[in-house]
Amino acid sequence: MEKHFDPASIEKKWYSNWEDKGFFKPQESTTGQNYSIMIPPPNVTGSLHMGHAFQDTIMDTLIRYNRMKGHSTLWQPGTDHAGIATQMVVERQLAAKGLSRHDVGRDAFIDKIWEWKAESGGTITKQLRRLGASPDWSRERFTMDDGLSNAVKEVFVRLYEEGLIYRGKRLVNWDPVLHTAVSDLEVISEEEQGNLWHMRYPLTDGSGHLVVATTRPETLFGDQAVAVHPEDERYKNLIGKTVTLPLVGREIPIIADDYVDMEFGTGCVKITPAHDFNDYEMGKRHNLPMLNVMTIDANMNEGVPEKYQGLERYEARRLAVADLEALGLIEDIKPHKLMVPRGDRSHAVIEPYLTDQWYVAVEQLAKPAIDAVKNGDIEFVPKNWENTYFEWMNNIQDWCISRQIWWGHRIPAWYDEAGNVYVGRTEEEVRQQNGLDSSTALSQDEDVLDTWFSSALWTFSTLGWPEQTPELEKFHPTSVLVTGFDIIFFWVARMIMMTLKFTGQVPFKQVYVHGLVRDGEGQKMSKSKGNVLDPIDLIDGIDLESLVSKRTYGMMQPEKAAKIEKATRKQFADGIDAYGTDALRFTFASLASTGRDIRFDLNRCEGYRNFCNKLWNAARYVLMNTEGYDTGVDEKAAYELSLADKWIVSRLQEVEAEVAKHIESYRFDLASTALYEFTWNEYCDWYLELSKPILNSDDSSDEAKRGTRRTLVRVLETLLRMLHPIIPFITEEIWQTVAPLAAKDGQTIMLQPYPLSDNSKIDTAAVAELEWVKQFIMGVRRIRSEMNIAPSKQLPVILTKLSATDELWLENNHLYLSTLAKLESITVLSDSEEAPESAVALVGEMNILIPMAGLIDKEAELERLNKEINRLESDIQRMEGKLSNDSFVAKAPEAVVAKERQKLDEHKTALKNLKDQHEKISQI
Repeated sequence: MEKHFDPASIEKKWYSNWEDKGFFKPQESTTGQNYSIMIPPPNVTGSLHMGHAFQDTIMDTLIRYNRMKGHSTLWQPGTDHAGIATQMVVERQLAAKGLSRHDVGRDAFIDKIWEWKAESGGTITKQLRRLGASPDWSRERFTMDDGLSNAVKEVFVRLYEEGLIYRGKRLVNWDPVLHTAVSDLEVISEEEQGNLWHMRYPLTDGSGHLVVATTRPETLFGDQAVAVHPEDERYKNLIGKTVTLPLVGREIPIIADDYVDMEFGTGCVKITPAHDFNDYEMGKRHNLPMLNVMTIDANMNEGVPEKYQGLERYEARRLAVADLEALGLIEDIKPHKLMVPRGDRSHAVIEPYLTDQWYVAVEQLAKPAIDAVKNGDIEFVPKNWENTYFEWMNNIQDWCISRQIWWGHRIPAWYDEAGNVYVGRTEEEVRQQNGLDSSTALSQDEDVLDTWFSSALWTFSTLGWPEQTPELEKFHPTSVLVTGFDIIFFWVARMIMMTLKFTGQVPFKQVYVHGLVRDGEGQKMSKSKGNVLDPIDLIDGIDLESLVSKRTYGMMQPEKAAKIEKATRKQFADGIDAYGTDALRFTFASLASTGRDIRFDLNRCEGYRNFCNKLWNAARYVLMNTEGYDTGVDEKAAYELSLADKWIVSRLQEVEAEVAKHIESYRFDLASTALYEFTWNEYCDWYLELSKPILNSDDSSDEAKRGTRRTLVRVLETLLRMLHPIIPFITEEIWQTVAPLAAKDGQTIMLQPYPLSDNSKIDTAAVAELEWVKQFIMGVRRIRSEMNIAPSKQLPVILTKLSATDELWLENNHLYLSTLAKLESITVLSDSEEAPESAVALVGEMNILIPMAGLIDKEAELERLNKEINRLESDIQRMEGKLSNDSFVAKAPEAVVAKERQKLDEHKTALKNLKDQHEKISQI
């Protein structure tokens, strides 16, 4: 092994080896069980962000873990065609040449998208490889490939034939720049400063006026009523009367509806059913007309007075307000903060827009999907997310599935010249089924399907459905879906509905819902804050100037670019270090609790890079002490296990059980903590040090040395297998060298069995004895540290108040104690003998005394004792308070109360000893 761990030198080498040799493909199961995960398909336009990296680390950990358990394991990769995002990329390319998609035509435009996809669409899959992800790349799918496209058509046609897909005019989120309906997930609402206009609507009978408050005066042209609360005493007598719509002259009714908030504004609300979602529902309740007053560009259409026609909506607002003021119909204008919905791609303000769209009637599909979670066929982890799921499913609305763009699955519907609609898998099928010959001209629907429609079929369409393939039989339902909570509605729920409908199975047995990755301060990562991190930058490192240039590019406004640059320079003044993939993955695993938010701190990356270095150096120590020696793994020569060997083997069994339990329950944070603590503290800091006296002592037998070398390599090899699912690269590199010494065969660690705990290898007596040894050594080291005694100075130690067990363990472990505590001598005093003035440490009842004459600063030692005495007195007071609480004593289990009393007695004994020691040192 190289002297220093260099992640860059091994990562590319091992990933190519794994992929080239087909190790990611499902292996034959040795357990009779299968395990599968479908990757949530990232956008083909995208690049790996922190959320992806976190989520993919979790999935890869699960996949590698279950692969090593012997299950036939499939991680299905693929990407989503990302209709709007991908179309925008290619449209920008055309715009740079002075062209639009309409200039080149639909077919040529689609060809250009496919060309772009072939050249640039694989960025994120390349980055996934950098992250060490191990999906079966030979099965990679794309939501627009032929197989998935056929599945989409099949589902659409079947739902239409059952009356579950229909076309209707309803209100949608409309992007006036992209000219398409968009889903709620593609709308970002943020608080912005606006105004609340109070406008007078004259009563038609001339008896006065009503004042309505609105944030959007430009929509008044589409008003169909003024609504008041039925219990509002101010307006009860006006219900049923009419007002004259200002600037239009149309008469509209005053209606009563419980939805109206009497406290908001004036308690009178203008109702514009074609331009507001709440008004739309009220309009349906009261059978109001639906009047659309805007074009697809959000300009005013022919439905408004002539002077406003063609005006952009905000220009129409300005003019309408001016005209109302001129007529004396503006009563007040107040500043008002409101949530403004913007398209996440175009950043344009979204307009509620009445238009013809295709819908899925989901009520019938929702019931089985609700039942699947209620009866436990699908389990949410954490369980509380089931409430979010039920809340949405119980109030579900029909799903708008059509989009007015060109890139995507074109809706399989055709129209004749009379406007009749025909749905089928192909035009030929439509003609054949409906008896239409070539004399009947047909035109296919221009719209495409919402991207979420195809991704709702992801778990079964990727396995070959509607064909009943062997893969579908073997790997469906999938084992778990790993996803963020923000798409429970848009993807998780729809997958459950669609998969149950078309396969009769749930899509997955569990849904592990993880949180969002935030920065170290808990802030959401955003470009404007300058706190966005690129996972590849964390792996490879990046200097400040390169980081700045990455973040201030393209068509960004100079002011915004300057703001980002300033924030970036402040946040990352020294650039970003190279941490390597394994350190990044370990960091993600350590953060993967069941909480919502994940605070990503670069200090953690540094800590886990140090961990990788620690593991590397430990392996080098093991190899230096075992290569070329008999490690006892061939079982031919006798070996003897030391106390330290028995202890580390016992602890290994306990950690194996603990880590497996945590991974199975999706507590990757607890699993990583257990692995970290065992590797760093117990194996490296303790066991490797405890091995040195055995290996270096001339008094050690060949059998003892052979036993220690055997334990060194066997525990390290096992530990590497335990760590591999989280940190695959470093573990593979080390394992290749260590495996032969541990008599392990195989081409790769990733196909080795995952370690299983064996209780028969746990020696509780050895664990207890070694823990005593550790406490002894730590007691001496603590005194050294607190008394500022040089680590290399050999110390005399005096022991008092030994039990029979203390005497036995002392006799057994002179070598460990003298070597690791660096002791000059060990003297045992009887109860009648007087000890010199000494610093004291406790191991149970036994006192470890280090004579202070010439060694310590008296005042510093007295200060240390005072602190310890104060701590013990505080603990004793707390314990006595608990034990004097009748409720605690009555309700707590008897064993708990007994243990608490034992701890109190031990603390009182320790306090007495410390006070005695304080008195002795005071007299020096």
